Amino acid sequence: MIGVEIRHAWPGFSLDVAFDAPRGVTALFGRSGAGKTTIVNAVAGLLRPDHGRIVVDGVALTDTGAGVFLPPHKRRVGYVFQDARLFPHLSVMQNLLYGRRFARDSLGPTLAEVTDLLGIGALLHRRPAALSGGEKSRVAIGRALLSNPRLLLLDEPLAALDEARRAEILPYLERLRDTSAIPILYVSHSAAEVARLATTVVLLDAGRVVRTGPAAETLADPAGVAALGPAGLGALVQGRIAAHDADGLTRIDTSAGALFVPGVVGQVGDAVRLRVLAQDVILSRTRPEGLSALNILPAVVTELRPGQGPGALVQCQMGDDLIIARITQRSVAALALQPGVACWVIVKSAAIARQDVGAQQDVGRGA
Repeated sequence: MIGVEIRHAWPGFSLDVAFDAPRGVTALFGRSGAGKTTIVNAVAGLLRPDHGRIVVDGVALTDTGAGVFLPPHKRRVGYVFQDARLFPHLSVMQNLLYGRRFARDSLGPTLAEVTDLLGIGALLHRRPAALSGGEKSRVAIGRALLSNPRLLLLDEPLAALDEARRAEILPYLERLRDTSAIPILYVSHSAAEVARLATTVVLLDAGRVVRTGPAAETLADPAGVAALGPAGLGALVQGRIAAHDADGLTRIDTSAGALFVPGVVGQVGDAVRLRVLAQDVILSRTRPEGLSALNILPAVVTELRPGQGPGALVQCQMGDDLIIARITQRSVAALALQPGVACWVIVKSAAIARQDVGAQQDVGRGA
């Protein structure tokens, strides 16, 4: 468990945040200038806040009230920067083993375990100049893991990568999330990344915490629109791959029924999570007929939030999942939508991109 309380001021900007982060990936999400990198710098010991307390598994790294401020090299924090920062004159293996020099004991992962986890065994004798951007990021993460950290900080590790390289590295980050016991603070301004990776989300806006909680609840909360932006607002739907059909569609069984999406990577039975953007959801009071849309699932309205313009956000309970629709206030009135009203959620299969379907930690095959 990570506990963070920070207050710090600069001319024209102040940071005042407090949140707890459980095991898994806690994403710090917000627009540029929201304070995300400042928080991880304070956790890493690169910033001494005016006032603050930072605790990891009961160990105080910073406590201004008690005069505690551990220097960075004594914090056992692995920090992966956006640009990887590998040593260009060292091979991949030498870069990885450099991280081992900072391990406090021999209980951390082995070189073989890290290279297998991140798929970098074939790269060990290369120099960084011969690596792709995604490969450099994986090596940087491996170096941090070999230092046996009590906490891993990832500061926008995919921001400098193109779409193909992001798609390459995301499955490895999902594997790290699901197999490592190390808590991870993940900084991003990409809602798609956060939806794929986060177990917990801390929404930030102008140096303040807007909302914090489990990713599925936070990303589907209409109150998060200030930090997410209308175009980034969406929901996480959990399910299990049921079939890969001959026409190229994959059927995902969810708690509310089947969802059909463009063919995804994975085997029948695998647990997955899907990101469904609010702008791609249509609502109906009756089950529509004669539509091209394949995904029509029952739901119940749980919350309404009118916008400042003609739009409105409608949160619905769809089986065990929350989903959110971005529609007009005129449509809200025409459908007489209000909390407790039953409705149907319609999502075009083509609206769910392959990169918006990711692995979900499997908690059992009984579902």
